[in-house]
Amino acid sequence: MKPIPTRQLDFDTETVTIRELIRRRVYEECVEYNSGHQERFRGLVIPEGMERELNTPTVPRPRKIDWEKQYARAQEAFQRNGIIVLVVDEQADNLEETVTLKLGEPLEVTFLKLVPLVGG
Repeated sequence: MKPIPTRQLDFDTETVTIRELIRRRVYEECVEYNSGHQERFRGLVIPEGMERELNTPTVPRPRKIDWEKQYARAQEAFQRNGIIVLVVDEQADNLEETVTLKLGEPLEVTFLKLVPLVGG
């Protein structure tokens, strides 16, 4: 398992679904990358075609990443257990599971990306 860098997400509602947590996370990752603040994309899922670029010895040219495509890929990854979402150390089981937010209290949500072992 590989932890993904921390970020703060703000919501205007008292409850949020796991689907919405993933959507907001992916959207923020793509906006940050597309703004040019990152040399390499570091997100829940690697954009289609970018894996080859990540394995090349030269730095790939930056390209815009479509957050909606990334969101669809992230949902698929969650459903096939490629991404695990922990809410206060409890694993979320489905995308429609709701989480209650409390005003002024941060909620710890951990996104874990499962990666295949090299060589086996």
